[in-house]
Amino acid sequence: MDILTVARDQVLDRGEGLTAEQALECLRLPDERLPELLALAHEVRVKWCGPEVEVEGIVSIKTGGCPEDCHFCSQSGTFDSPVRAAWLDIPSLVKAAEETARTGATEFCIVAAVRGPDRRLMDQVRQGVKAINDAVEINIACSLGMLTQAQVDELAEMGVHRYNHNLETARSHFPNVVTTHTWEERWETCLMVREAGMELCCGGIVGMGESVEQRAEFAGQLGELAPDEVPLNFLNPRPGTPFANYPLVEGADALRTIATYRLALPRTILRYAGGRELTLGDLGTRDGMLGGINAIIVGNYLTTLGRPASADLDLLTDLKMPIKALSKTL
Repeated sequence: MDILTVARDQVLDRGEGLTAEQALECLRLPDERLPELLALAHEVRVKWCGPEVEVEGIVSIKTGGCPEDCHFCSQSGTFDSPVRAAWLDIPSLVKAAEETARTGATEFCIVAAVRGPDRRLMDQVRQGVKAINDAVEINIACSLGMLTQAQVDELAEMGVHRYNHNLETARSHFPNVVTTHTWEERWETCLMVREAGMELCCGGIVGMGESVEQRAEFAGQLGELAPDEVPLNFLNPRPGTPFANYPLVEGADALRTIATYRLALPRTILRYAGGRELTLGDLGTRDGMLGGINAIIVGNYLTTLGRPASADLDLLTDLKMPIKALSKTL
């Protein structure tokens, strides 16, 4: 039976996500069927998640100098990258949160380029969370690398709303992307976060040399993990990294991936993240918002430029998509 006919019954009508094998069928659909795929993904998004969009801003509290060798990342201290180590002070962190809230965003994520947080970083995050909560009403998320159980419990006690820890890619492809830690170590942190009661944000990057079969594999693995949010990044090749000369993902492939992941994860917050500006541009960004996306990062990313926040907010207004804090639907 045709995969989109199957998906309409299984995903749209019953809310059951595609398997990895079914996702692969969607990822192999020809370009002429892409509008049909996107339209179905949009129907699924509206039915199972609603019409609203969650808007988030991110800021780096500790930039550069990371000891890990993630081949896509210019913050790795193992590569000859132009990014240098730097720390953000608490007043600057609060200012960034206030600026994010003024855009209408409901989520603000504190990010650090580390393998995992040491005592200094945990103390600074605690001070930052308190200072932000005292200054502005916004949900606070963190992305601080791999955690111990004690650190998970401490972040939950601080009131951190959501924790981001990306698996990055399919388990079978991960050794080609990172060698200084394992996919399984990341998976364990994700499980601890979810079990501690924080919302789990876990996604990855498309375009790091993975096969279409591995993109489908990754969709299935995310389905098994069942995070509250999945950020989809598209590789923006960074100077000095091993992936510096990788080609950009083709726009049609990016949209096919977005729609397929929506069908694999019908109840999950699916967020536009890094690289969409280069891969999709303005028109493709609109197509993705009508093809399954229901969350977006506004402004700049950690070491790369994004679209102006006003451009994304104007797009949401034009599409009549209200902004709202979201959680995964049950």
